[in-house]
Amino acid sequence: MPAEPPEFRLGSVLSTNFTGTLTERSGDPVERIPTPGRLVEWLAIFGLDVPSCSPVQLERAREFREAIHAAATASASGRALPSSAVELINLRSAGGHASTRLSPTGERVWELRPARALEDALGVIAADAIDIISGARDGRLALCASPTCRAAFFDSSRSRTRRWCDMNTCGNKEKKARFSARHP
Repeated sequence: MPAEPPEFRLGSVLSTNFTGTLTERSGDPVERIPTPGRLVEWLAIFGLDVPSCSPVQLERAREFREAIHAAATASASGRALPSSAVELINLRSAGGHASTRLSPTGERVWELRPARALEDALGVIAADAIDIISGARDGRLALCASPTCRAAFFDSSRSRTRRWCDMNTCGNKEKKARFSARHP
């Protein structure tokens, strides 16, 4: 029986959540979208319903994820954005043509073209990445303080002083490690 894939880490910012589908980047990396089906599942959580994904499309999506991570990390560190990352983010943004509609219950619903649903979904993620990296959204990009994680995350807290990408995972691990070091 195959092992269950690792759970998704979910937050409120689409593009940094996408980069969070690869965690523990500076330790033992954990791939949370190991198969095309898992990418389809992850997209559905965010209302981007894609009927299918091929292995080639999965690899393109992962390459795109890494471009967002590189640009977000550079931005959070005050460094120049890598031109190859910027180019790929812009390419995915231009390739997507999703639209939105308002549901009868007042929710936003993404409309993706049937023949190009994955490209449209990646375009939505690219637009979100452009917003947070360019500073168009209220908040700041930061890097997780966990030495094994170092994920880029979007801090929209009032004080803009969050230290971890996720308090329930990285924050707890770091606090437990500090406690154990003080109390051997």
